[in-house]
Amino acid sequence: MPVEFLSDDEAAGYGRFPGVLTRPDLDRWFFLADDDRELVAGHRGDHNRLGYAVQLVTARFLGTFLTDLADVPRVVVDYLAVQLNVRDPSCLKRYGERSKTRLEHVWEIRRVLGLVEFGEARDELETWVRAAAWTTGDGPTALFVDAVAWLRTRNVVLPGVSVLARLVARVRDETTARLWDTLTGLLSEADCLGLDAMLVVRDGGRVCDLERLRKGPVTVSGPSMLKALDRISEIDALPCGVGLDVVPERRVVELARYGLAGKTGLLKRHPPARRHAILVASVRYLRRRATDDALELLDELVANELVGNAVRSADKGVIREHSRMTGAASSLATAVRVLLASADQPVRPTLEEVMTEIETVVSRGELTAAVVTIDELVPEPGEDEWRALLAARRIGTVSGFLRELTARIEFGADPEAALTLAAMKAIPVLLDRRGRLTVADIDLSVVTGNWKKLVLGSGGTIDKNAYVFCVLIGFHRHLKRRGIYTSRSALTAGSILLRSPRSTTRTRSS
Repeated sequence: MPVEFLSDDEAAGYGRFPGVLTRPDLDRWFFLADDDRELVAGHRGDHNRLGYAVQLVTARFLGTFLTDLADVPRVVVDYLAVQLNVRDPSCLKRYGERSKTRLEHVWEIRRVLGLVEFGEARDELETWVRAAAWTTGDGPTALFVDAVAWLRTRNVVLPGVSVLARLVARVRDETTARLWDTLTGLLSEADCLGLDAMLVVRDGGRVCDLERLRKGPVTVSGPSMLKALDRISEIDALPCGVGLDVVPERRVVELARYGLAGKTGLLKRHPPARRHAILVASVRYLRRRATDDALELLDELVANELVGNAVRSADKGVIREHSRMTGAASSLATAVRVLLASADQPVRPTLEEVMTEIETVVSRGELTAAVVTIDELVPEPGEDEWRALLAARRIGTVSGFLRELTARIEFGADPEAALTLAAMKAIPVLLDRRGRLTVADIDLSVVTGNWKKLVLGSGGTIDKNAYVFCVLIGFHRHLKRRGIYTSRSALTAGSILLRSPRSTTRTRSS
């Protein structure tokens, strides 16, 4: 029969032999050592010696005694009979003729194996199950299996299946109720009312606040980034309780997972203690997840939408100018071939003679136009066109959320990234400034590589847009390398952008 949370098969298999025993199993568990043989030899009759041996190995293997030895697999009985030189294993049927003999053997085996009665270990087991249920949040089946292992390792005779199952279920229910009461006890009455309001669909709305806040950004764009930061601020205003660290983090996450995946209509019907515990855990997790969503969106926005698109646009520009470049290069190559051929002649011609010969194949006007085209299309050493495209075209995409990013999320940094973080925090002030910037207005130490030429314009002025993108991309790089971090993340500090992006739920937006 099923016992509460246990299935029929689980209950039937408790304290019983498995269906199949291999030869290695027999050799490991049912081989009689010399001490065992001495104990068995102290009894008269093949049936008593074989019965005693069966009881002994059963107690060792199962951690309990079987009332009916017919439940012992035939292969075990035969294996023991061979070791004891019992020619007829069927004599085991006579073992139960005198009931007191079996009881005497059980008492002796308990003493020899040092077995402990369940009643003596019950309180200690209950304490252990309560601690395991509190820290892990495992289901009753897992706790039941662990409780059996706990009893076996301490040589405690297994109780009846219903006794152990009901103990586990009761203790787990008590621990769960304690969890709810502990979390709810951290809230004020106003906090509880604020949490309940999350489940109310407001006038004109289609969903309640909890369902709305569950959803992160769905597009990769500057406005979406600003909405992600607004979501962080809205969640920060919700009751989150104080001192939730008195509850194991795993239990809080377990409640949050239920609260964020379950139906709000069902949450409304839960008792107040359970409902408020689920909601406060959900809010705490949402605070972290909202930060993760914003950082992941920032990663996609910088790496793909901004830098990626700028690089692709620069590449397309090169392709568009390829035909012009090809024509100019062809004209110059023709002129150079004539020049090289004239240099190989026995009598070198004068410059005027060489030019006359060149003009027979390429006109002077074509050569002049080719030089102008090459000068126009070939960049100077070190120039990076995609950076210039970012500064010229995409400042509007980032200016909105850059004013709020470091104000809504508190970042920390290691020594190497500290200057970049400080420069990032100063960006909102620079964006709001009118007029030109000078070197004194920025931190030149964060302007490195190919950004220098773009940021440091002529006449000592600063290209503000280029500086903003220089700092943003440096900030993003340190996030990826874990030099800049935030404790608000659900991930550990230093692992901010390692979670798999939910690209399947997002659409590209320019």
